[in-house]
Amino acid sequence: MLKRTKVKDLLALDGEKDEVLVKGWVKTRRDAKDFSFIEVNDGSCLKNIQIIANNDLKNYDEIKKITTGSSVAVNGRLVASVGGNQKYEVVATEIEIYGLAPEDFPLQKKKHTDEFLRTIAHLRPRTNKYGAAFRIRSELSYAIHKFFQGRGFKYVHTPIITGSDCEGAGEMFQVTTLDLNNIPRTKDGKIDYSQDFFGKEAHLTVSGQLNGEMYATALGDIYTFGPTFRAENSNTPRHAAEFWMIEPEMAFADIHDDMDLAEDMVRFCVKDIMENCADDLELFEKYVDPNLKATLDNIMNNDFARITYSEAIDIMKKSGKKFEYTPEYGIDLQTEHERFLAEEYFKKPVIVRDYPKEIKAFYMKQNPDGKTVAAMDVLVPRIGELIGGSQREESYEKLTARIKELGMDVKDYEGYLDTRKYGTVPHAGFGLGFERMMMLVTGISNIRDVLPFPRTPNSINF
Repeated sequence: MLKRTKVKDLLALDGEKDEVLVKGWVKTRRDAKDFSFIEVNDGSCLKNIQIIANNDLKNYDEIKKITTGSSVAVNGRLVASVGGNQKYEVVATEIEIYGLAPEDFPLQKKKHTDEFLRTIAHLRPRTNKYGAAFRIRSELSYAIHKFFQGRGFKYVHTPIITGSDCEGAGEMFQVTTLDLNNIPRTKDGKIDYSQDFFGKEAHLTVSGQLNGEMYATALGDIYTFGPTFRAENSNTPRHAAEFWMIEPEMAFADIHDDMDLAEDMVRFCVKDIMENCADDLELFEKYVDPNLKATLDNIMNNDFARITYSEAIDIMKKSGKKFEYTPEYGIDLQTEHERFLAEEYFKKPVIVRDYPKEIKAFYMKQNPDGKTVAAMDVLVPRIGELIGGSQREESYEKLTARIKELGMDVKDYEGYLDTRKYGTVPHAGFGLGFERMMMLVTGISNIRDVLPFPRTPNSINF
């Protein structure tokens, strides 16, 4: 029995073939006097394969009813194309119609807005743009694993349901099996979580970092790559309620090792996408961001700039540029500040380190000055912050004191603190928002368009 060949593999062949089987969805059908041209795409690549359907096919009357979006299986001969638009075409000997798409198929051959396509997220990967985007997403995921596996990092699956708040921000989705119409309460009127599934409050995780640190203190170098959740009511092009994070953690490492790893990883991934997704990237450069290739070349071929937070504030103060948020020591850098540094001042990625401790998380190592922590952010053109990381506080006493200082419950972090009690080591890591990386390598400006099914406030479709 003849096996199906994907369009990508057909177009890569080095000669004609007497018999092939191709299956896919119809992009267009055009009828001539004695035959029809049918463009078929199976999702394996951006390009279509052209099918020549002659009028002597036994079901030619049915073939002439094929519409955009219909699905077909085509047996035929792979021959060199007479036209100059493609390398090969298939002269059909048999066409089986799996499913005809009715005339109301929403993806007719015309330009559709991103806003409209978000309303049909289940169909939009059949468009050129979104097919390309999600092929790149697949390759970028693979590149992440190739990078870390190639360096001996161990992949750790961290919990999605958690009893602690890694960031201390409180913007977490609650997980419960309690009857919301009849919530059990204690004598003082509070919710009685002892009757809930886990016997205490539970949430969807905002980060796998704390669990990752625990494994780094046993396996050395580890990374996580999984979904994370944030109940932040923020309707911006950069935020989503469900997104994916990559979080490496290295034992026996400091902030400088952390910065080196972050830079190496970004450059590795950009190089991988440029080598393995050239056709798809060409589409984004043509229709989405004409400067995309130049941006990616710049990242791949230049060392990242490195400055302290204090130097970043001084640079912005002396720049003469009017910012919406005035750059002053002690503020958290805004997107406009990050983009200025990466796009206008350095004109390449920049790593900012040594932030004031008041604006960073509890687990970050305090520097000897007592004012700053060994934290770092990687800022890239067009996106702003791509990566946030730090050297972690390895002192049991200092970490415990910091948790108490911020009003957090030490009991929630007992396992985490044990890694400092039993054989503590210097260690460091970072978090990379996978969708931000997708936006960087595609030029897409809205996070909703790099997520297969975006989850945002008041939107949980599909």
